[in-house]
Amino acid sequence: MENPKIRFKGFTKDWEQRKLGDVFKEYSEKNHTELSALTIIQGGGTVKREESDRNLMYDTSNLSNYKMVRKDDFIVHLRSFEGGLEKSSLDGIISPAYHTFHSDMADSRFYYPYFRSYEFIKHKLVSHVYGIRDGRSIDIDGMKTIEIPYTSIEEQRKIGDYLDCLDHLITLHQRKCDQTKNLKKYMLQKMFPQNGAKIPEIRFDGYTYDWEQRKFSDVFTGLQNNTLSRSELNYESGTVKNVHYGDVLIKFGDYIDVSKEELPFINDDSKVEKFKGSFLHNGDIVIADTAEDETVGKCTEIQGVDDIKLISGLHTIPCRPKEEYGAKFLGYYMNSSAYHAQLIPLMQGIKVTSISKSALQDTNMIIPKSVDEQTIIGEYFSNLDHLITLHQRKCDELKKMKKYMLQNMFI
Repeated sequence: MENPKIRFKGFTKDWEQRKLGDVFKEYSEKNHTELSALTIIQGGGTVKREESDRNLMYDTSNLSNYKMVRKDDFIVHLRSFEGGLEKSSLDGIISPAYHTFHSDMADSRFYYPYFRSYEFIKHKLVSHVYGIRDGRSIDIDGMKTIEIPYTSIEEQRKIGDYLDCLDHLITLHQRKCDQTKNLKKYMLQKMFPQNGAKIPEIRFDGYTYDWEQRKFSDVFTGLQNNTLSRSELNYESGTVKNVHYGDVLIKFGDYIDVSKEELPFINDDSKVEKFKGSFLHNGDIVIADTAEDETVGKCTEIQGVDDIKLISGLHTIPCRPKEEYGAKFLGYYMNSSAYHAQLIPLMQGIKVTSISKSALQDTNMIIPKSVDEQTIIGEYFSNLDHLITLHQRKCDELKKMKKYMLQNMFI
């Protein structure tokens, strides 16, 4: 049989095809009530059941009938073929509805991604499934006849070590990403005054005076937006770009550097003429006035305009500050709960929720007097966003690498 495209140095022996039942032996050991009962999570291994957890309640009177499973052994349920085989995360006992498999000649880290792969489930396992729809079940004896790739235990362990390393790095960067997101959420609550307060709970050194409360209408002057649909935009060519409300809600963060972000062009330049007085500048705010939930009012602050011609689009409320504010401050402040919470009672609609320009006018904004303090706050949150993006990008790159290596390190 063919060998994989990528192999570690020192391994040259041809891979084989062996029957699953020859590599992994089914076992059924009961009367191990001293072990913890486990719940199987597809794609997540096993966890201990807790009697106090209503979502994991089970009959404790018949544990002697539960099957023992060892850490790293494989588990399969008659009905779980779409998830493939699961690997136990720890020693314990499981429902007798499951089948357990162990091997002294295989590294489970090597086989786990294979047993959960599309190739195994849809091309090999599916032929040993009978019944229809929700009544489908696996023919376990038939499953044991499936031919699976096999190489030496040494090569399996080498590949298993490599996959473990990738998984560790993915987990590390995802954890750092999540921690930084949580830090940002916490600091957004602490660095902007809440519930009528005039100073934030956490503040940079050197700033002690009260923040000022202003009406939205005192801070901003309104700009014109267009009503062009997605079909009237393109990503290939044009002279004027467009900010669409859907991108504000989903794609853009608290601010957008338009010199780096991919934005659509307006197809027909003749439709741009009447909006010349509303071309967006650095520091302008674009608010999404419609959504399917309470994200209505989410905004993005415009940065990096330079010579780019840009107009605010469909279902947006574009606003220009009447005076200079620190870069990115308004974007972060207006998306924080300190400001956004007061928009919720102003929202209208059931399936689709919206907020009007007039409703925004009397909302209150509380802002530090010093542009320097505004700027340092904007920079702080921008740095957090940079770290979040950095870790998420690294995590995504590692996932792509793992996917590529799984495609090329297996047959």
